[in-house]
Amino acid sequence: MSVSTDPRIGTEFVGYLIEVARGRGGMGIVYRAEDLRLKRKVALKLLAPELAADDRFRDRFLVESELAAGLEHPNIVPIYSAGEAHGQLYIAMRYVEGPDLGQLLRREGPLEARRAVALVTQLADALDAAHARGLVHRDVKPSNALVDAADHVYLSDFGLTQTASDRSGESLTGRVVGTVDYASPEQITGEAVEGRADVYSLGCLLYECLVGEVPFRRDSELAVLWAHVHEEPPSAHERRPELPAGIDRVLATALAKDPHDRYETCAELVEGARDALGARDVVVVRDRRPLVLLGVGLLAAAAIAAGVVLSVGGRARTQPDLTVRRNTLVRLDP
Repeated sequence: MSVSTDPRIGTEFVGYLIEVARGRGGMGIVYRAEDLRLKRKVALKLLAPELAADDRFRDRFLVESELAAGLEHPNIVPIYSAGEAHGQLYIAMRYVEGPDLGQLLRREGPLEARRAVALVTQLADALDAAHARGLVHRDVKPSNALVDAADHVYLSDFGLTQTASDRSGESLTGRVVGTVDYASPEQITGEAVEGRADVYSLGCLLYECLVGEVPFRRDSELAVLWAHVHEEPPSAHERRPELPAGIDRVLATALAKDPHDRYETCAELVEGARDALGARDVVVVRDRRPLVLLGVGLLAAAAIAAGVVLSVGGRARTQPDLTVRRNTLVRLDP
């Protein structure tokens, strides 16, 4: 269905005026919409009808979207509301102006190593924060990483996560959760899934940022799934000789078949990548407002200090005797 014939365009849904479709996938459609009460733009995701028809999926979605809404992190898209209305599952999130990482890679190709590390660092911070709350994303991919004009990254679709206590690697509809190009071996085989599944997916994403294509590009989805489970990841250094050879060891650890052979956290993956790529001086600025305030404060402090020095210097010429003697009190006029 084309955007122009989408019957939802121009209609109201639970207080949101649907304006335009921004993305489509197997889980549903994402629209830009207007919050009629608060007068702000939102990203409104309407899930596929067959998902709402699955009682187990619907119940899990309603519970886990509440958990995801409690995540407060500068690199996680805030969830405004989620639920079911008229038989339709939905989730409303902050609207981020800008491309997703997949669009950025298609437009620019492989990224410079330092920029790739800076972007992936933000995703790693978001994922580790979620893991600390017991949530596993399970669908880390470029299209779920939104990039604004300042290269600030927001990880989305946390309303479709899985709690770490859920021991199944499959969705409740029997399909593998996640996109095949980034799915971990345990997701594919239906084994227990925890935070290291996201480490694997983030490793695939880092590989794509550096090389310009996913690690296991095959002619069919079945061949991709087989490669994730049985084949060793290709060498990024061989694909792009300008990359240091050490990055292959980092990616091999992130993409280990056994979750226990991978990095324990996403932060460890980022640290390894920084060392291998010589990007130790990469600094990720998540919110520039504190830095601006700090700069203003430092300038003000410097001005005050300069005034104090001049004041003391001026007084020194007219009142040179500032010696502190016993049983005396010296007062400095500020």
